[in-house]
Amino acid sequence: MKEKMKEEAWNIHFSEFGRGVCMYRTPRTRELVLNGIPERLRGELWLLFSGAQNEIVSHPGYYGDLVEAAMGQCSLATEEIERDLHRSMPEHRAFQNETGIAALRRVLTAYAHRNPGIGYCQAMNIVTSVLLLYCKEEEAFWLLVALCERMLPDYYNTRVVGALVDQGVFEELTRDFLPLLYEHMQELGVISTISLSWFLTLFLSAMPFDSAVLLIDCFFYEGIKVIFQVALAVLQDNMNALLSCSDEGEAMTILGRYLDNVVNRQTVSAPIPHLHTILTSGDDPPPEIDVFDLLKSSYEKFASLRSDVIEQMRFKQRLKVIQSLEDTAKRSVVHITNIMLS
Repeated sequence: MKEKMKEEAWNIHFSEFGRGVCMYRTPRTRELVLNGIPERLRGELWLLFSGAQNEIVSHPGYYGDLVEAAMGQCSLATEEIERDLHRSMPEHRAFQNETGIAALRRVLTAYAHRNPGIGYCQAMNIVTSVLLLYCKEEEAFWLLVALCERMLPDYYNTRVVGALVDQGVFEELTRDFLPLLYEHMQELGVISTISLSWFLTLFLSAMPFDSAVLLIDCFFYEGIKVIFQVALAVLQDNMNALLSCSDEGEAMTILGRYLDNVVNRQTVSAPIPHLHTILTSGDDPPPEIDVFDLLKSSYEKFASLRSDVIEQMRFKQRLKVIQSLEDTAKRSVVHITNIMLS
């Protein structure tokens, strides 16, 4: 479907089921999301699906006050933000000028001021850059709030507890759905390596941008289960190649090249190659994977995944992660004490 056709399909849906916070969600809504949200409607629908629209209405003037209060203050968070500003999406023209960079700085600094418990964590810059491509500054800020405080709880803090929790959930799901591959990948230690970057950036650091943004459409509509579904589908598609791997580096290369070649054939811009593609460009190019086929496959093969079950799994994994972090901290204290006493 081309952009105009997508927009028309959404307009028909709005006329039948309402628009904005009063819109009914139907099976047709999911179909439209899976087809890719039109660029002109993306920001509006992300705000709606995430609940950020309600926050904007409930807190008039809040973002402007935060920006004013935060600007000019120096902290570890602001130093880290400055360091990462030009690394966010340097290939996109919106962030090749000071206007885009300044907007990104304001949103990240305002959030760090709102929530000093999180402050700033690497990967927030990448996600926020994408939000700013489709939303106004204040809207991007409230979407970031929705991500950090509701949709991806505890992901973006110094210990990335939430991402470690979901890494544990992903390992458990891999064991349940792909047991043979799970055993082999546990030996290689790959699952823990791959899932952290996939989940922290919602695949933005792993796939071409025009493909990853379609996953984000689905993520705002369905929540984290979409990311688990796609991650499982990627492993399944590469199962034979991964089973023949003898080390972690080989497995990472296979998965990296696969994800580099997940393409959105509906986009008009040429995809920007990722690092894996550049480093292995002398080899025979792997076949392209249509992102819409990957999404459809992830829904068909892993349709039994339920959000409520994932939340239960998260709760169990959180206890394990926190215990592990506490044990590590205790060992560090004992080690430091022994050094001081020796």
